[in-house]
Amino acid sequence: MKMGSSTLLFLLALSLVFNFSTAQNSNKLTTSSCSNGRGNFTAGSTYEANLNNLLPSFSSITANDYGFYNLSVGQDPDTANAIALCRGDVQPDVCLSCINNATSEITSKCPNRKEAAIWYDFCMLRYSNRSIVGVMDSSLVTGLLNPSNVTDADSFRGALNNLLVDLMNKASSGDSLRKFATGNVIDPALQPIYALEQCTPDLSQEDCTTCLERALQEIPVCCGGKRGGQVILTSCFVRFEMERFYDEPAVSPPPGTSVVIIIICIYFVLRARKTKETVETLDAEIINPESLQFDFGTIRTATNNFSDENKLGQGGFGSVYKGRLSFGQDIAVKRLSRESKQGDSEFKNEVLLVAKLQHRNSELLEDSFIFTKILGFELFIAISKLVMFC
Repeated sequence: MKMGSSTLLFLLALSLVFNFSTAQNSNKLTTSSCSNGRGNFTAGSTYEANLNNLLPSFSSITANDYGFYNLSVGQDPDTANAIALCRGDVQPDVCLSCINNATSEITSKCPNRKEAAIWYDFCMLRYSNRSIVGVMDSSLVTGLLNPSNVTDADSFRGALNNLLVDLMNKASSGDSLRKFATGNVIDPALQPIYALEQCTPDLSQEDCTTCLERALQEIPVCCGGKRGGQVILTSCFVRFEMERFYDEPAVSPPPGTSVVIIIICIYFVLRARKTKETVETLDAEIINPESLQFDFGTIRTATNNFSDENKLGQGGFGSVYKGRLSFGQDIAVKRLSRESKQGDSEFKNEVLLVAKLQHRNSELLEDSFIFTKILGFELFIAISKLVMFC
């Protein structure tokens, strides 16, 4: 598609997105820390006996919904203290299974250590001969990275930083049961970013913020320009990827099995020169839909889960919703029910008809629909369909 340098760039994209789930089908050992500076215990000591009683007791704990546990055995100075934390998106049974694995591995990874910690994808376990509940420790444990590079590093870095700061504030403002946040954005170069941040919930809001700030400082060092990475500190951790790696909170799906058709409207003004094009030219310049894919979570967030407040209207073929992507671009979403009789050609003609609208005829839609913001400029349309089974 050829365009002059003074023309308005970008596109009106129609893309269909489906809701996928991230299965909790792996729980890999991530790293361990043996706290060498804390010293060793003597074989046969009271502390060893207390520790040997403490760790197996996790197998008999009752599961809770927030995934944080702390236990102690013995008296000072030989008290064995332990905390266990599961990632905020894992189910209770997966959580307990992970913790039990950790209790059987931690002493083999760190034999005779007075203090140690171990991390898996879904949980962490830490023990010590000192009090550790409510005590923030921002010591860097490790930084891990995805070796692959992103396509547009500058665009990715800016969007990632904004997302991580936002999630830091959300996680640290959690209650005493859970300090956990996830989120995703699509950067201006259309690169998706998913991120997760978590503190042990026994920390204060201030301590959680301090810990996560320390972790965010390590992201450029560890993982700058990479497709993914994670920074693990003793009391908190941060992870990001270009593919979703966490499970989102359960949300009731739309009723029945439906076909979801997404109209994604993204535009950038390079110069304020209006261009008039015929429908035939527009039709010939429909871009490849495979180049634009947005995950369902992004669309659901943008439209407030297809809420009634975001609903612009409903016709014989389906409902239209307004929304806004995290980096400020407005979108319009059309959802067709399976009962809709509208075919591909009819739908394509409908989009082309909208593209032909003149500004005078669209004033009634002002401030409520993205078409008012792009009328009078060039339009480029991508069309894609996908069946979503709810």
